Amino acid sequence: MCGFLGEFTFQKHPLREASSFKRLLALSTHRGPDSSAFTRGAGYQLGFNRLAILDLSPQGNQPKQSLSGRYQVVFNGEIYNYKDLAKSYDLTNLASSSDTEVLIHLLDSQGVEATVQLLNGMFAIAIIDIKADCLYLTRDFAGIKPLFYGVATEGVVMASQFDQVYKHSWFCRSLDLKPEIVKEYFGFGYMQAPNTIYKSVFQVNPGELIRIDREGNTSKKKLVSFTKTQKPVSTETVLSSIVQHAVSKQLVSDVPIAAFLSGGIDSPLISAYAKKQIPSIEAFTLEVDNPNLNESEIAKAYANHLEIKQHIVPVKESDLLSEIDTHFKAYPEPFGDYSSIPTYVIAKEAKKKHTVMLSGDGGDELFWGYPRMLDIINKRWWFKLPFFLRKPLVQVTNKLGFTNTWAPYFRNLNAFISNKHLQIPKSTLDKAFPLVSHSSEMQELYQFKNSGTKSLLHQLRWNEFYAHLQRVLIKVDRASMAHSLEVRVPFLDKNSIEWAWNQEGQLRTKQDLKKELKSLLAQVVPESVINQKKMGFTVPLKVWLRKELQTDVMHVVFETPFYGAEVMDVTVLQDYVRDFIDKKHDNAWGVWHIYAWQKWWLAHGVDS
Repeated sequence: MCGFLGEFTFQKHPLREASSFKRLLALSTHRGPDSSAFTRGAGYQLGFNRLAILDLSPQGNQPKQSLSGRYQVVFNGEIYNYKDLAKSYDLTNLASSSDTEVLIHLLDSQGVEATVQLLNGMFAIAIIDIKADCLYLTRDFAGIKPLFYGVATEGVVMASQFDQVYKHSWFCRSLDLKPEIVKEYFGFGYMQAPNTIYKSVFQVNPGELIRIDREGNTSKKKLVSFTKTQKPVSTETVLSSIVQHAVSKQLVSDVPIAAFLSGGIDSPLISAYAKKQIPSIEAFTLEVDNPNLNESEIAKAYANHLEIKQHIVPVKESDLLSEIDTHFKAYPEPFGDYSSIPTYVIAKEAKKKHTVMLSGDGGDELFWGYPRMLDIINKRWWFKLPFFLRKPLVQVTNKLGFTNTWAPYFRNLNAFISNKHLQIPKSTLDKAFPLVSHSSEMQELYQFKNSGTKSLLHQLRWNEFYAHLQRVLIKVDRASMAHSLEVRVPFLDKNSIEWAWNQEGQLRTKQDLKKELKSLLAQVVPESVINQKKMGFTVPLKVWLRKELQTDVMHVVFETPFYGAEVMDVTVLQDYVRDFIDKKHDNAWGVWHIYAWQKWWLAHGVDS
C-alpha cells in the first residue's frame, strides 16, 4: 500500500520544481509512512510513499524501473497472484520478493496491456513507457484502490488522492465545478468514477487502462468489465473453494494481519476461512454503548464458535463524536457516508497491533444481500401498469390493507430504484440544481429494464457493484489508510467476482438474501447465530445532528461561506437543514451530506 504522485508533461512544458512536487507528495504520507522516494526523467516525475507489506527491505521501495529501462512504475495495492505469475512465466533474476518486482519483469516480457490482464489483486498503477514516450494508468477490476488524474495544458497529474491533483499548481488557480457531479454528491454522497466535481480532474474507472501521449491524445480500454446483462455459465467450481483460495492468497504478508469481525454474514465467513490458514489469527470488533446499535454480542458468539481470539474495542458515543473533525481530515474528497466515523475509529484501534486487516466487504453486492433488492423485486409488477392506473389502485389496496407502499407513486422503475439510493429527495435536488441532469454515467447506472425477475436481479447486482460498492470502498480505503492500515477484501478477488457474476439470482423471501454465503457459514456456525438480526455499522446520527453537532452544523452551513454557491441554490439546501432541525423531516443522512460538503472544504480546500 502507498500513496503516489506523478507528473507527465505535454510537448515541451516544464515539470514543476522538485520542492513543490514533494510538498504535494507529502499529503499522502499517512498512506505510506515507511519510506518516501522520488525519481525524475525527461518529461515525467514520480513520487512514492511506501507502507511496507511485502519484502520490507529497501529492495521493495518504489518508484521502480524495469530491467530493460523501458518502464518506470509506481504501484499502490497488492497483486495476490504474483507468485503464480512468477512461476508461470519463469521469471528469474528477481531482485526483490515483492509483487512490484514481478510486475516490472512482466512489463518487460509481456507489455502493458497483457500484463494488466494477468493481474489479480487490488491496485492502482501509473506506468511511464519511456520508449513509446507515453503514460499508462490502470486500476483494479472492482475499484478497490483509488486513482485520480487531472489533465491540464501543461500535462497530466496522477495521484492516489484527489487533493494531490486539485491542489497542484496546474489546477488550483482555476477549479471549475461540474454542476451535475456536485448534484450527484449531494444525492448519493460520493463522486462516481470517471468523474469528479472538477471539470479537469477525473478518476480511472475500475478495470480500465488509459494511455496518454505527449500530445495529450488519450485512449481508454476496458480490460475487465462485469456486464449489465448476463449469460449464465454453469461451473463445477464450488464457491467455498473460490473464497477459501482468495482468503489464502490475501493472507500473504510480511507484517501482522488480522480480520474485522461484525455480527453479519460476510466477515465471519472470511474470518472462518482465515482461521483455517492461520489458527492464531485475531479479530477486531467494535462495541458501542448504545444497545440499539451494538452488535458486538453477535460477533462474540461468532468468535466463540470459530475459536478466534477477539479484540473488543469499546467505544462510547462521546469517543465517536470527538473523532468527527479529525475523521474529516482523512477524506480528501467530499464524502457523505456517516458510517465512515466508526470505520475510522476501529481502523485506528486495529493499527495499534496490525498493519493488514481482512474485511467482508463485497458480499452484499455480489450475493444479493440488501433487503432493498428484495423490495424492488416484490414491487416491480406495479411498474407494468400504466402510471395513471397505479395511484387510484394503490390507494384502494393500501386502504384495504393488502399493500403498504408508496412505490406506485414513482413515475417508473428507474425512479423507484434511484430513490432508494438518494439521501436528499430528487425534488429538493432539482430545486437546488435547476436544469442540471445527472451525468451520463450515473444515468446508465440507474437505467433498468423491467424484464424477467432473474434479469432484473442481475441488473440490480450490477448497479450495487458499480455504484453503492464504490462508496463503501472509498469509505474503507480513506478511513484505514489514514492510520496506515491496509484492508483486503477477499470477496472482491477477481475469481470470486467472476464466479458470482455467472450465477443466476433468486430472491423470494428474506431467507434468500446471501443464501450461498449463509450456507457456507452454517457449516461452521449454528444457524441460530447466523439468523440473528444484524444491526449495521452505524451511529445515532439524527440525535447527534439535533443535539451535540447542531451548533457546528448551523455554523458551517449558515455562517460559513458555502463552497460552490455559484453552481447551486444554496438556500434550498439550507432550508432542508433548517427543516430537519425544526423536525419537519427526519432525513438525517441527507443533512449529513450537506454538512460533510462544508466540512470537506474547510479541511481540504485550497485556501485552507
